[in-house]
Amino acid sequence: MIRSSEIVDVYGRRVWDSRGRPTIEAEVWLDDGSVGRGIAPAGASRGRNESVDKRDGGTRLGGHDVKEALAGIAAEIMPALTGMDAAEQAEIDERLINLDGMPNKSRLGGNAIVAVSIATLHAAAASAGVPLWQYLADGAPVSLPMPEIQIFGGGAHAGRRIDIQDLMVMAIAATSFEQAIEMTAEVYLAAGRIMAETGRLQGVADEGGYWPVFASNEEALETLVKAIEAAGFVPGAEVAISLDVAASEFGAKGRYRLGLESRELDTDGLCDLLLGWCRRYPIVSVEDPLAEDDPEGLRRFTAAIGATVQVIGDDFLVTDAARIEQAAAGGHVNAALIKVNQAGTVSETGAALRAARAAGMGTIVSARSGETEDLTIAHLAVGWNAGQIKVGSFSRSERMAKWNELIRIEQGLGSSAAFAGCSWMPLRQHPALP
Repeated sequence: MIRSSEIVDVYGRRVWDSRGRPTIEAEVWLDDGSVGRGIAPAGASRGRNESVDKRDGGTRLGGHDVKEALAGIAAEIMPALTGMDAAEQAEIDERLINLDGMPNKSRLGGNAIVAVSIATLHAAAASAGVPLWQYLADGAPVSLPMPEIQIFGGGAHAGRRIDIQDLMVMAIAATSFEQAIEMTAEVYLAAGRIMAETGRLQGVADEGGYWPVFASNEEALETLVKAIEAAGFVPGAEVAISLDVAASEFGAKGRYRLGLESRELDTDGLCDLLLGWCRRYPIVSVEDPLAEDDPEGLRRFTAAIGATVQVIGDDFLVTDAARIEQAAAGGHVNAALIKVNQAGTVSETGAALRAARAAGMGTIVSARSGETEDLTIAHLAVGWNAGQIKVGSFSRSERMAKWNELIRIEQGLGSSAAFAGCSWMPLRQHPALP
């Protein structure tokens, strides 16, 4: 018997991401006429153990073209998936993993594999006739996630103008997703006014946050607190700060070079610096405070601050279930960033999120710096009830598309809509949290 969700065609095309670089969009067609599309994002700061994109190299398009990866979809992936049931996501993803044969998906390319995996998920949801978030939830309770939204971009997202990669805000007093977005909009606008009034408004970084024109990393924190106050909110009580330090980008082997301030710190020095910031500023979340090759530093930092601040692993965990379980057992972090293209397939991403949740860790579904109009992660955050989402800033359409989709989902749920709010915090001892 032919199944109604049988795959009849898989097609790949070259499209373009938010940095103007080539990426892959996959289409999966089913025998009932349903179709799903998925686009592969790309990161600027990458963990050493994450899935690897396949790029053509050479001089054309800066070496970023994807013709070889597209050829692999046509020659190998399409024949391998034809006839399979799109509703069997785990089987589809397992076949993609085995077909590639490399632990980092480098033969066919993580960009080709993740685009096809996402497209298959969308095709199955379309065949079932329900929104993607609902298909993922499969009847389980869901909530709208707490957004982490970038105000100032730095690190690899802004020419390393400051060392901290993301300075974000979280509207911890909000009672709905839409209210959290409105509160953040006020802070973003206030930050822009402050930058303009002080002659420091010089455009935006990769993810839409203001380009950092500061004399020190701490000046960026001070300006963010001023923006929260100028927007009419109480720092720490209504709007708090979240940092992505992305320490692997400026440190290795226990040594950290702060380029903006022309000084070098060891592990203990960086820990002391960050702990001091957490005492002086309304910071409730810190991502990648130490480099991925500094597990003992991560453990010490989390032990020192983890009872009051969410400590997120990104490069250290790379959306890998086994690494998350090991990190939880070792006390290295208390929350996990969840990126679909980092794992490489939808199934592996879901397994990583479940491992984090089973360990009592916070979970944050995240976009990448090279993004597109693809809305998948908004639905993953809701359907998997992740509790938090990190998309970038409050400008640029590839970012706003995700925020707007979450508003639509919340409004579509009507009176049954629930907002995760501060339930995202894995350890609830921070004095700012309600």
